[in-house]
Amino acid sequence: MKAAMTLFEKKTFHEIGMRDIAKEAGVSAATIYRYFSGRDDLIIEALIQDINNIENLLSERQKELLARNKRMSLEDISFQVVDYLMDNEATFQMMCHFMIRAGINARVKKKFDAVQVHFMKMFDEVMQKVGVSEHDIFFAQAFFASLTGVVMTFRNYPNRTKEDKRKHMHTLALLIIQDGFSIETLKTKGA
Repeated sequence: MKAAMTLFEKKTFHEIGMRDIAKEAGVSAATIYRYFSGRDDLIIEALIQDINNIENLLSERQKELLARNKRMSLEDISFQVVDYLMDNEATFQMMCHFMIRAGINARVKKKFDAVQVHFMKMFDEVMQKVGVSEHDIFFAQAFFASLTGVVMTFRNYPNRTKEDKRKHMHTLALLIIQDGFSIETLKTKGA
């Protein structure tokens, strides 16, 4: 799994096969197939492990802010999500692969569905801590989907440095918070 994550940081998802992963890990492909029936099986396990990193980062940020008598804000959450997806190419590629790919075998799909439910529950809990009530689950889902879309759209934007892209995405995230998905707007629209 570590070898797969390393390769995803260097190459696009579709350029990497099991033989590439085996070579990076210093083992034979047959050895990997003993533990994983295919690339998707290996990748979903790596993604499951990576979700823990995201949870830990959000938790640490909450603790850091609480130590300074501050609450986490929607801005904090949006920047954390954008930055994590920008800085963790492997996670971004794995997540996108499973979100848009059809024809995933049933066992892997079941695991990814569980990952999605777990992640959205965790994200919703963080959102509640910043004041979005449990009845606004649609807000949490729309907010996360919007942030993911911003990263997907602008991560490879031409003629900009990585930091310029990050700043641009942060600006777009703020616009989402301020205009498109304000809690007040949702409540008045009857969401």
